[in-house]
Amino acid sequence: MLELDQLSAFYGPAQALFGVSLRVAAGELVVLQGLNGAGKSTLLKAIMGLEVRTEGAIRYQLPSGAVAIERWEIHRRAQAGLGYVAEDRRLFTELTVRENLHVAAGRDAKAHEARALDLFPVLKTLLSRPAAQMSGGQQQMLAIARTLMTGPKILLLDEPCEGIAPVLVESIRDALLALRREGLALLVVEQNRLLASRADRLLWLVAGKVRDS
Repeated sequence: MLELDQLSAFYGPAQALFGVSLRVAAGELVVLQGLNGAGKSTLLKAIMGLEVRTEGAIRYQLPSGAVAIERWEIHRRAQAGLGYVAEDRRLFTELTVRENLHVAAGRDAKAHEARALDLFPVLKTLLSRPAAQMSGGQQQMLAIARTLMTGPKILLLDEPCEGIAPVLVESIRDALLALRREGLALLVVEQNRLLASRADRLLWLVAGKVRDS
């Protein structure tokens, strides 16, 4: 599904990732952990083509076969099925839940919305509420649901459970596990044990380099 081969990333002259190689298969949940500053968020941004300069290969499986995407623009990666949920969620806070969902809508918007609301039923009761008036956990659910509106094949999530009430963490975990059962691949930066304990593989990022747990 997604393969990184000797991927390095740079902010200007400063190197943040050093020859990272990893694979995420279809229907696999891979959790990436590490200390603050280890490069976890940078890795997700590098996969999406955001903010950093990269060297090395990023290969992604399309129906026609595996292709190198490291030179693709961000929108092309998203259109191909890479879904990214940033740590800061990047919601349109003045828009309602429904409006946030439809900002990201692609093909089959009605079906994607129905599936997202099934995964996060609390959002059904909040469709007319501005995102600014939601709790942190509700906003995180909305951020994930909005990304699902694009019909991704792989989800890249940056700390989806950070600072969220335990009961909502469980809801998010259950939704992600349901998506995995449906064949969606997930690469998740996450310290929370509730999710990490259910991972197919747990990796550690140490000083910009990946190692198995």
